[in-house]
Formats: sequence, structure tokens, C-alpha cells
Amino acid sequence: MMSSNHPSGTPAAQSPAAPTQSTLFKSSSLLILTDFFQASNRALDYATNLAEPLAARLVLLHVRRDSPLDPEMFTGELSNLSHEAIAVALRSVARQLTVPIVAEVGHGRVAYAVADAVSRHHPSLIVLGRPDYSATPDELVQTTSLDILRVAPYPMLVVPHAIQTLAPPRRVLLAVDGEPFTLGPYAGSVRHLLHSLGTAVTVLHVTTEGSAATMPQVLETVLQTGLAVDLPEVEPRTIRHTNAAEGILEVAKPADYDMVAVVARPRSFLGHLFHRSVTAQVLLHSEIPVLVLPASN
Repeated sequence: MMSSNHPSGTPAAQSPAAPTQSTLFKSSSLLILTDFFQASNRALDYATNLAEPLAARLVLLHVRRDSPLDPEMFTGELSNLSHEAIAVALRSVARQLTVPIVAEVGHGRVAYAVADAVSRHHPSLIVLGRPDYSATPDELVQTTSLDILRVAPYPMLVVPHAIQTLAPPRRVLLAVDGEPFTLGPYAGSVRHLLHSLGTAVTVLHVTTEGSAATMPQVLETVLQTGLAVDLPEVEPRTIRHTNAAEGILEVAKPADYDMVAVVARPRSFLGHLFHRSVTAQVLLHSEIPVLVLPASN
């Protein structure tokens, strides 16, 4: 099934309605962003393998970036396909998938189109691919994931273009800073994700100079969210490093873990220097998929 939506790109689109528990589990879905290039194709393959154990359908969203406010509109870096070409590409993708799918076309800035789709579908996750940014300094990277977090903070899975395996994750590294946090209305969907996949979770705390939290305190912040309920295994791990993001990246290796989860706090993703935050550094450089959990506090 293919439909078209036209997000207005107005500030009203910045606050998608929070899903209720009944909405999350009555019809679970994964919202996948696609531009039909390598990174998004890998993310789609990864999400397809997640859909079956989660009993989820896929909502495939392609956005025609035709907003005059798009920062890349006048750089020549955007290459919008025609309506006919998009329709053909979406039908081709849909024919190759073995899970239920809804395909949509949005318009304007990606973040606002995503906010509109989220408000209608209430997906468990937003899934998108991360292109190769290795040749670009971090401060110059304009990433879709960071823009979406600012406009429509929502649980998000970012899949690197060079991911080594497309199998559903079984070993998840949850990096936390020791400060209390809640996931608000999204706690249930994240718990459902971890429980349905039968993941073993390692709670990682990177202690830097001046860190005061102990591992029992760190574990308590996780237990209070309910994320660890009914999981087969939850292990603590502490390392010392001068830089928290670098410490997480050193531990989050494909040989040991399949996914790394980070907690994004509003003070970081709403700030002007988000590219310097721990969340942004892990998003940009992780070798394994990154599950971003926007905290409510």
C-alpha cells in the first residue's frame, strides 16, 4: 500500500503525540527512512530482520527534501527523484520484503516529515542508516539523526553503513552516566524490544575524572526505568577513561556486542553544541547500531 503525506513543516509538527501503551502493542511498527542509497538500504535490511521477532510491520518513508529551509538545498548535495521514480522505487522495495509494509512519501525537511509520520503511526522505533562520514570533521556533519532528535525526540535506531551483520541483536551494551532518568511513554516499547529479542544487556558506566556514581547506583538508575524486567541477563561493567564517548566506543566493538544504547538528555540534544555531546560522538563513530533513548529528564 502506498500513500502520500504533506507535512507542513510548521512548529506544530515538532511535538508528535506520545503513544499510549495500548497503541504501542496493538499494532507494532518500525518507521524506516529511505533515500534508496547504500546506508538506508542496509538499515532497511536490518529493520526487516527485526520486524519478525517483534511482530511488527514496516512503515517505509521517503522524503522529498524540497523545503527552502533545508540547509543542503542550495549546496547541490540534494538529488530529488521525480514522483514517478519514487513510486517505482518504493514498489520495487516492497516486492522484495517478506513482512507487512506501508510506503509513504513525505515532503520538506526530513525531521518534520518524520514527526508527522510518528504522530500517525506511533512506531516502536525510528530506523535510519548512517552514511560514511569518515572524511568529514564532526562539527561539519549535518546528520538526519541529530536533526530528528531536536525536532521530534523519539527512540531511534541508527545503523552504520558498514555494519558487519544484519542479524537481530543478542548482546546489547547500555551506556549510562549514573544520573537518574526516565523514558516516559517510550519505556514500554523499549522494554518490549529488548524482551522480544531475548537480549543479554551489559550496563556500562565510564568513570571519568570527578565521577562520583558507584556501580550499584548506576544499576539502580536502570532498574528504576523497568528496562531490565524479565531480561535473561544483565551484567555490570565499569571502565575508567578520560573521555566518556571514547570509552564507550572502545567497549562497543562488533566482536563483543551487537548494539549499543545511549541515553540522550534534553540538555544535550536541544543544545547548539550537540555535536560535542557523548550521544553525538557515539552516533557518528560507532561500528555497531546505536539505539538512542531520549530521556524525559
